[in-house]
Amino acid sequence: MATPQITTRLSPNCGPRRDGLRPALVVLHYTAMHSAEAAITRLCDPQAEVSAHYLISVAGAVTQLVPEDKRAWHAGAGSWHGQDDINSRSIGIELDNSGGHPFPEPQMAALETLLSGIMHRWSIPPAGVIGHSDMAPGRKIDPGPHFDWARLARQGLAARPAAQTPATLDEHSFATCAHAAGYPQDTPFKTLLATTRLRTAPWRRGPLTLADYTLPSN
Repeated sequence: MATPQITTRLSPNCGPRRDGLRPALVVLHYTAMHSAEAAITRLCDPQAEVSAHYLISVAGAVTQLVPEDKRAWHAGAGSWHGQDDINSRSIGIELDNSGGHPFPEPQMAALETLLSGIMHRWSIPPAGVIGHSDMAPGRKIDPGPHFDWARLARQGLAARPAAQTPATLDEHSFATCAHAAGYPQDTPFKTLLATTRLRTAPWRRGPLTLADYTLPSN
């Protein structure tokens, strides 16, 4: 993939990564704002106390807001595989999207190119690319039901879902499988089910089924 054209608009909302941590995750978000420029303005506003490393517009324009070696303020409370302080462990990418519509081709293409470079520079595996909702179930739902995770997985830029074979079909066995995939252990069952479906089958409703045991693989 070609190197994307990147514009730099540095945000003051950042700092050093704690405890010598390096990026091991990429967290994907949507902005939920009316334009990319409005989102950039907020992510650069000291009073907002939020930021991300990159923002990608609907047209595929990439803006870098925080250097990759710095700690951006994008993830907030949450965990992945039992590890917290996700801000110190990750690179955050904001996608210009309200959450109510698909992500256009130019934006997805730019994301794929940007992701490929980040993953190569920091040796981040496909399983290290997660959504904000994955690490903060119930608190966040982005990048939301319209994001094309399967497209990233086909290119090795996100984990491929893998089917699990539980001994029993119940809340405990499902939670065990979801926790093994990385989801936080203190998540109530209904929230956990809704969150994993958001990632693998956003169209699915109703009670737990065997298909819900198809989860992002490590």
